[in-house]
Amino acid sequence: MLLSYRQSFQHKDDIGDYCQLQTTTFKRHQTSLAPLGKLQTKDKMTAEFTVGVLALQGAFIEHVNLLKAARNAVSFSYDIIEVRTVEELNKCSALIIPGGESTTISLVAQRTGLLEPLREFVKVQRKPTWGTCAGMILLSEQANRTKKGGQELIGGLDVRINRNQFGGQQESFETFLDLDFIDRPEEKFPSLFIRAPIVESLLPGTPLEDAVSAPGEHGEGQVKALVRLPKKTISEVGNAGGETTDIVAVQQANVVGMSFHPELSSDFRMHQWWVEKCVYPAIKNA
Repeated sequence: MLLSYRQSFQHKDDIGDYCQLQTTTFKRHQTSLAPLGKLQTKDKMTAEFTVGVLALQGAFIEHVNLLKAARNAVSFSYDIIEVRTVEELNKCSALIIPGGESTTISLVAQRTGLLEPLREFVKVQRKPTWGTCAGMILLSEQANRTKKGGQELIGGLDVRINRNQFGGQQESFETFLDLDFIDRPEEKFPSLFIRAPIVESLLPGTPLEDAVSAPGEHGEGQVKALVRLPKKTISEVGNAGGETTDIVAVQQANVVGMSFHPELSSDFRMHQWWVEKCVYPAIKNA
């Protein structure tokens, strides 16, 4: 099933109008999602680790809310904090970089002295990190359609990302994906693509002339494609980004990147999967 957001976006040309977009999105999901069951608040438990959400710009509050929901569905507990400073980052065992404006997040991180500590967190300490949409762009080793000197990348995923693969904001869309790695896989997962990037290719490879690259070491291990868009969906939404590619979620060791916005739904299963299958095992095995 594919839902177009063209009418909702016809007067909005900039993803910076995020608050209105979120309101529209939540209203759509509240009526379109199958009931997920009433959340039960667990008895107070001692937090075993801290998950941070980078809160410089974008949909960080939505990630916080879904992390809280996911916490009630797992057998362990964790603290959740918003990260705006190096001191807050240092408290974290894992981190989410939200959707928003990748250029803005990058510039604010530079100006606040967070960019290098973020690279250290992801690529040296190799702590579990998850980026959605803009977050995936920042976690890529290379990104196309990015003005050199205008955006710095964090890196960690050996992929080349193509920004705005499906066109501008009016070409944003929602689809429902079959995902076999999350809880209740028989229930399709609502996936919202807003000026979405896509994984153009897996590295190593020769950087394109117009590609911006992240400094420092590359990621550890092999990149695994987690989610591919069905061919039918690609044919319906079109492909403004040139050569057809279909990878919209990847994982490489401690780093996960997704083109779409799991945070802009009321479905916490992706957050549950991440803390349960990516974060918790990494911390226990450290």
